[in-house]
Parts: sequence; structure tokens; C-alpha cells
Amino acid sequence: MNEDYLANVRPTARQISWQRMEMYGFIHFGMNTMTDREWGLGHEDPKIFNPDNLDVDQWLDALQSAGMTGVILTCKHHDGFCLWPSKYTKHTIASSPYKNGKGDIVREVSESAYRHNMKFGVYLSPWDRTESSYGTGKVYNDFYINQLVELLTHYGPIFSVWLDGACGEGENGKTQTYDWQRIYNTVRALQPDAVISVCGPDVRWCGNEAGHTRSNEWSVLPTELRSAELTSSKSQQSDDGKFSRKFASTDEDLGSRKALAHYEGDFAWYPAEVDTSIRKGWFHHDNEDNNVRSSDELFDIWCKSVGGNSTLLLNVPPTRHGLLADSDVKILKELGDKIRKFHGRELRDHEALSIQVLSPNTYEGNPKYLVDRKQGTALSSSKPIDFRMVFTEPTYIDGLVIEEDISKGQHVETAEIHVVDECGVNHHVSDVHAIGYRKILRFDAIRAVSLTVRITSIRQYVALQSCYPLVAQDE
Repeated sequence: MNEDYLANVRPTARQISWQRMEMYGFIHFGMNTMTDREWGLGHEDPKIFNPDNLDVDQWLDALQSAGMTGVILTCKHHDGFCLWPSKYTKHTIASSPYKNGKGDIVREVSESAYRHNMKFGVYLSPWDRTESSYGTGKVYNDFYINQLVELLTHYGPIFSVWLDGACGEGENGKTQTYDWQRIYNTVRALQPDAVISVCGPDVRWCGNEAGHTRSNEWSVLPTELRSAELTSSKSQQSDDGKFSRKFASTDEDLGSRKALAHYEGDFAWYPAEVDTSIRKGWFHHDNEDNNVRSSDELFDIWCKSVGGNSTLLLNVPPTRHGLLADSDVKILKELGDKIRKFHGRELRDHEALSIQVLSPNTYEGNPKYLVDRKQGTALSSSKPIDFRMVFTEPTYIDGLVIEEDISKGQHVETAEIHVVDECGVNHHVSDVHAIGYRKILRFDAIRAVSLTVRITSIRQYVALQSCYPLVAQDE
């Protein structure tokens, strides 16, 4: 392992912009919504697609109430039905009764996202169970690229092109080999600011669809992990909703120094996205309306994903009528309230605490900016560093948020968090083994007089953007 290489891999501008979005919505809506399936069979009659009360603004209102910053729409799922009037197939919304064949739900959602000041992304399934050229090689790849070009040129700026890599057998008994590099080149040419997600070089699938996150998530990984074939082989393994609740711990450590000790290849900045659904299925099913994830569960997932150097992609599927279910809307609002309450507990008042750098090492920056909301490096050093927060008066705290300036890479490998209570007792509340964009640490409430962060191991450099305690909820 070349440690100099490991320490100096940094994200692109598009990856930083994407990471700062933190949480965004997934909308699974289409033919499967009408047929009550998770995976369509292909060749479904377009006449059955006719949502009678569709309101995309209701969708975006609900997503925004949860604190989401963008939305990704399943423009075409595996069944091949297109939510826009593609000129390359008749299996589209133009053949449906919706708006007398004049509808374009991709346009409706993209324009609603713009009105809500949210970003818009597209999901275009590589697998198409309706298209007759599937499994023919270049002919099908041409077809897919033509549809991709339509989505990338007619609907404004795209923040994410989401590719799941599903690959099944076509009616001709052949399996298609996707031209991934051509897909990537097309996205780069037409939407250079878009990240290519999951089966792509910019954003990595966390490895499950259950909302499970690694305890320590690294963004600098072996380049070989960006293999689309490797990702697709592990995904889309079941259509009965059970797989979406499975997770494996076999790949819990992807990027630590120990895990990479014998690796001699190239590295890449390849950050993780956590994707899960608000309910069992990805598409709406009436029988799941009373089995929606609680806001407490979703908030925990948010803390562990957004607070674990990942982003959160949360699926919320509309009903066949074209509205989000009342149960889902309620939970989203509750989730947003919990997140806003969380941010309200951030102790960033300079009059409430002072910050002391304890290490004799030379450092750059102003420590007081650790509790500031400004982007950029607040405290940096070429050696491990310790600093202490001293509270003006004893304060109940139950958490700590630490953020690296990821524009300079991911460097902190180990850290210890200690809290001294009003009786002078020292509490070793947490050990940290990776930080990255953000690390949310939660612990039992302590009436504290000080909090010490001891960064004990780094990759060449420390570049902290912020570090602030959380006032306990009962305070």
C-alpha cells in the first residue's frame, strides 16, 4: 500500500456538491404502481396507466418537509414503461390515457423540483423487459443511449444519474452486456455536474437496501470497487421485498489502513450512498399503508448515514392515484421535525464555551471556527492534535458532531472523546475510527464542564471543518 497515495486522494467538485445534499428522495412510480408489483413483466398494456389525482407538488412538499434537498425519479423501471414520451418506443406515457396521451411526468417532477428549489435526478433501468432488442448487444445499447440522451437534454440540470445494473434475460433468451463506459461518457458530455451513482464511478452503493450503515465509512477505496459488474452482481437479488431488509457485515471494513495493508493498486474517492424505502416495497402497495417505518427509525438511519460519512436516499412511493399516502406524508413531517430539533441542539454559541488547543504542535486556523457554520478548514495540522471545549457553566450534553474538510481528503483514523462532568469525573464516551464529511456521536447525557477531542492517528494531515457538542434534549 502506498500511504502517500492513500492520504492524497480527494473528491471532485461534483462529489462534494452531492455529499452536501445529505438526504434526498427516491420516487418509485410507474406501471408497477398500477399492477401492484415490485418487478413488472414487460408488455403491460399502457392503457392501465392512468393516475386520476396526480399531484407532484404534493410529493415535493412532503419530501421537503423531511428536509430533503433533491429527488430522483424512476423514469423507467425494468418493465420498460417510460414516464416521458420517448420517441424510441411506443411503451410510454404517450400511449396511456393519462392527459389523453399528452402527459410527461418526468417534466412535471423536474419542474416541481425547480419550484421547490430542489435538485432533480433520473433513474433509467438498464434492463428493459419490453424492448425487443434487449440482448442483442450494440443495437440495444444504442436504444438505451438514445433514451438516456432524451432525459439528459430535455429536463434541465440533473444532479444524479442512478444506475442499478439489473440484468435479466430477454424474450429472445439472451442477456445484455451493457456498455458502461459509453453510458458514463454520455453523462459526462451532457450533464458534467451530475454524479453517476451506484453502478457508476462517482457514488457507491452501501451494500444493502435496509438502511444499514458501516460503523466506520471510508471514501478512499481501491479503484477496482467501482466495477459496475461487481455492484450489479450483489444487487437486485429478489423481488419479494425481503432482500430490501437484508444486510451483510462481511464488507464492514473497506478502507482502513488494516484492510488495505496488502493492496498495491490504485485508489479512488468513492463515497457511499445509503438507500432504503419508507415501507417494505419500493412501489406502493395498499396492504403496506399500516406498516410504514416510524420517524424514530428513520431518524436513527439519518443519524447513522448522514452522520456516518454517507448520504441518505429515502424512497417514498406514490399510490396508483398519484398521491403520497397520508401515512407517509405524516412520517416525513415527523422526520423533518426531528432533524430540525437535532440541529436546534447544536451548541455553537461562542459565549457558552471556549476552545483550547492542547497539543504543542504547530497548527493553522482559528479553533473558535470549529463551532462556526462556515465552509472550509477551521483547524489543521500535519500532526495528531488534541483540543478541549470548556463550557462557561455546566451543561448537559449527549452527543458530538465532527466534520472534516473533505475538499482536502479524509485523514482522521482514530480519535478519543472524553467528557469531564461537574464532579471532576472523566468519561471516555467514544472512540472514532473514521470521520469524513460528518460523524455524529451519541452517548448518555452528562452534565459536563469540558469535552476533549484527542486525534491520535492521521493520514499525513488533519483538516477539521467543524466540531460541536449537542445539548441534551432535556436541557
